[in-house]
Amino acid sequence: MSELFGTLSDGTEVHRWTLERAGTRVRVLSYGGIVQSVEVPDREGRSADVVLGFADLDGYLENPGPYFGALVGRYANRIAHARFPLDDVTYALEPNNAPNSLHGGSRGFDKRVWDVEGVEHGVRLTRVSRHGEEGFPGQLEVSVTYVLDASGALRISYEAVTDAPTVVNLTNHSYFNLAGSGNAGGHELRIAASRYTPVDDDLIPTGVLEDVSGSRFDFRTARKVGSGYDHNLVLDKGVTDAPAEIAELHDPASGRTLTVATTEPGIQLYTAEHLTGPFAPGDGVALETQHFPDSPNRPGFPSTVLRPGEVYRSETVYGFGVRD
Repeated sequence: MSELFGTLSDGTEVHRWTLERAGTRVRVLSYGGIVQSVEVPDREGRSADVVLGFADLDGYLENPGPYFGALVGRYANRIAHARFPLDDVTYALEPNNAPNSLHGGSRGFDKRVWDVEGVEHGVRLTRVSRHGEEGFPGQLEVSVTYVLDASGALRISYEAVTDAPTVVNLTNHSYFNLAGSGNAGGHELRIAASRYTPVDDDLIPTGVLEDVSGSRFDFRTARKVGSGYDHNLVLDKGVTDAPAEIAELHDPASGRTLTVATTEPGIQLYTAEHLTGPFAPGDGVALETQHFPDSPNRPGFPSTVLRPGEVYRSETVYGFGVRD
């Protein structure tokens, strides 16, 4: 089901699509591919919205910085000094997170209106990112599908092809709060990651893959999320052809659980200390499946290079449940 959600200043219409299956209701916007809401029941059967979002388009336009629920690209996370080399050419990007590039630039995929069509139990979003858009080389044809499966899990499938060598790293930037409101720092989190990528003062990885043992980055056994995280954890499974479960978030009060399965080698844990406006710091937890930050400048990291004739594929599944 689709409906008009709002209109941009240039007259472009933004539509909202509602997906519902197996007790899960998800609303997706054509603007930014935003997941506006995800409604799921608690252990008593009471439904609540478990992602942070806004009731109208103005809320997103007035609060762009946190990337609420957005489809992020062409390159999710940071690229150091807003530049990277590829085939002996250095490409300059916009330093929108000075001195770095963040989430594809000031007009990344999160601020574009996507073409949307209905598919079985979901929607498919498509757009063409022209050569030179935000400084990235190659014309990129992108397709992202949001589908609710038979269990009510939200499956996000990404595909892209290019006409020239480029770099690609796509993710979804939803903030989860399984209680439906309040601070999410008391949620319990487990992540199958034995290493993480330490960062410098600009949140750029140093290139080292550090053991999490004895550190605050050790979530191999479930514990409270806490605060102070904006870091990439290196998933033990690495890159896989099919999504493998790598994380679980649990709210003891409501009983709601969120499981995360992905094909990606990393996950950015962000505890949202910088939220402003109607949301307070720590009101949500972002679990952004991804390749590592600054991979285009780190040959030792899994590659994010896409070449003509290749197909970029990535898939992440957010599953919802309850337990005592």
